[in-house]
Amino acid sequence: MISIGRIGAILKKELLQLRRDRMTFGMVIMIPLIQLALFGYAINTNIRHIPVGLVDQDQSGLSRMLVQMVGATQVVEFTQTYATPQQAQQALTAAEVRAVLIIPPDLPARLVRSPAIGAAPPPATDMVSARPVAQWIVDGSDTMIAAGIKSLRSMPLTELFRQPPNRVVPTFEMALFYNPEQRSAVNIVPGLVGIILTMTMIMFTSAAIVRESERGNMEMLINTPVRPIELMIGKIIPYMVIGLVQVAIILGLGYLLFNVPVNGSLWVLLVVTLLFIGASLSLGLVLSTIATNQLQAMQMTVFILLPSILLSGFMFPFDGMPGPAQAIAQLLPATHFMQMIRGVVLRDAALMDMAGGMLWMAGFTVFGLLVATLRFRKRL
Repeated sequence: MISIGRIGAILKKELLQLRRDRMTFGMVIMIPLIQLALFGYAINTNIRHIPVGLVDQDQSGLSRMLVQMVGATQVVEFTQTYATPQQAQQALTAAEVRAVLIIPPDLPARLVRSPAIGAAPPPATDMVSARPVAQWIVDGSDTMIAAGIKSLRSMPLTELFRQPPNRVVPTFEMALFYNPEQRSAVNIVPGLVGIILTMTMIMFTSAAIVRESERGNMEMLINTPVRPIELMIGKIIPYMVIGLVQVAIILGLGYLLFNVPVNGSLWVLLVVTLLFIGASLSLGLVLSTIATNQLQAMQMTVFILLPSILLSGFMFPFDGMPGPAQAIAQLLPATHFMQMIRGVVLRDAALMDMAGGMLWMAGFTVFGLLVATLRFRKRL
């Protein structure tokens, strides 16, 4: 016979154990709250305020009115100004902006000479009249960002320039760089490198210290002349090799199966990947000094992995998130690596183009190792 009393005793015991396990209890409460905040507040598929640049070769009142009208849509926000299209393209490669509006020097002529509706096509010598008002050059590596800017292609300009109602006013020409076919795999494959490395590197090392304790090896390590910093460095080096193998597998299969080539230097790719692996491993070591068992280490890994997937720009455009969400995302190594690996693989970015992100990840790695070392020494 089933005893209600015995079931009640087991239930009471489980509830008491859950109350004492503060880490598990905290995860039960925090994960739903974090998911609600991320999906309800931080994630925004309706892209607004995309940072873009401007090359105004006309420098007239009409060009300034055109810029104001484009900015009034709130789809884009002009954050940089460049003197030449060449400078603008370099800024696009360095990911300073996501697109650039180039206004030609003959803007007034292009507006005035638009053909009337129903009129005969202009002669070959007058084909300039059918040219667009201006041109967008767009970083097409992020398909959602590109789609947002492409929505401006046919924005009406009739009211602004007071053209007669029977006039056809040309708008913008679009030039998509780095992913002109708008294939989602081009954006996903490099980003997948960051997500898989985040998951595996943090998961492996977050259990490194507690695994030694559970296996009874901690006393042996204490009695050896190995210093805490030496222990930390020795534990992460094998996983760095594993991480490089994973990167080779992902990018190799990405090229064979989805035709996503690595356009940048392999040496640059190696440098940024090692920096990210080091940052992820040091974060895992810090978690390992906090957790008391491997289950808690796995739970904390999920706590880091979820924001890394949702806030780093892997699934949703980073530029479409509100300011506070972007500030939180900047604390995650995956956010910086997502921008850098896409820059190398898709845009052939150089090391100098990514100097800020590289310095941040190097500092994060050193800081993480120091924190893990101090906490390990304290535990001794």
